[in-house]
Amino acid sequence: MSKAAELANLIGNINAGGGGVNKNVIINGNMNVAQRGTSSTGLGGSDGYFTCDRWKLAFNTSGRLTATQDSSAPSGFANSLKLACTTADTSVAASEYLFLSQKIEGQDLQRFAKGTSDAKPFAVSFYVKGNASATYVAELYDEDNNRVVGKSFTVGTDWARVELSMGADTTGALDDDNAASLTFQIWLHAGSTYNSGTLNTTWGSVTQANRAVGGSSFFDSTSRTFFITGVQLEVGQNPTSFEHEPFERTLAKCQRYYEKNMTNAQGYVNGTQHVGVNASYMTEKRAAATVTWSLYNSNNLTGTAPDSIHQNKTHGAYAYQTATNAGNWYFYYDFIADAEL
Repeated sequence: MSKAAELANLIGNINAGGGGVNKNVIINGNMNVAQRGTSSTGLGGSDGYFTCDRWKLAFNTSGRLTATQDSSAPSGFANSLKLACTTADTSVAASEYLFLSQKIEGQDLQRFAKGTSDAKPFAVSFYVKGNASATYVAELYDEDNNRVVGKSFTVGTDWARVELSMGADTTGALDDDNAASLTFQIWLHAGSTYNSGTLNTTWGSVTQANRAVGGSSFFDSTSRTFFITGVQLEVGQNPTSFEHEPFERTLAKCQRYYEKNMTNAQGYVNGTQHVGVNASYMTEKRAAATVTWSLYNSNNLTGTAPDSIHQNKTHGAYAYQTATNAGNWYFYYDFIADAEL
């Protein structure tokens, strides 16, 4: 390892143990946080975030799969994300696709100085394995400027680390805000709309036919599996070792986008008055969240959810519910606050 790489690793380890800016702009790259549950089945009908936090699956296919937080992992890791084909799709239409992705806020990407003469290179690394040999495409997609770069990689039956140098891009600055500016994604299945051209191995404007060239089809067989963990995106020409951090730090980062929590209160009313229902967040959200309530238990209150949300802020939401009549009241609610990109 070069002296520069050793220094980068040292800085990353210091940051992971305390304050400072992490070298890895991917969140939950080691697949340790799974607030939505450890397994989701029958996936393929619609896009969404399933199982491991911050990781989204996008579909246009008749194939179906199961996503699992799996204990199979390379040395130094506890978990991986496992995708397993459950319904094959061997007649691939031109517009079909499947990709796994993570969207990143523009304000977290300014260190790359993209779109300037001082642009820094992007280095990508991750660990993968599968049930059989396959080739897929890893891509960085600049959503602000519709630019892209992609590199193919191979998967075998044993865990192996993939290291990809994606280069710098002096064209197209990324917005410095809380919206999605860059997406890291892995193309696992694609029709001719996306794979009939020449792969974009250097930064350039998006041509759809060039995005997934040379890739295998994940849905070619119900025995097909794909495992991934240790995903890292950092500044540099060459990837460095994965930056581990405490679980609670990763969880807090994930909760900026999605949080499961609970709230309760009790009191006395003189009649059919409003009572407050307060959702206080563990972590301030990226933006005002969509709040979903799930009633655990209540007394002397109408309905099974608050009547309406009165205030919705990045640090919490305030709603109200109506008492049925005079007397004691109480409620216990589980809630989900969703501010995903």
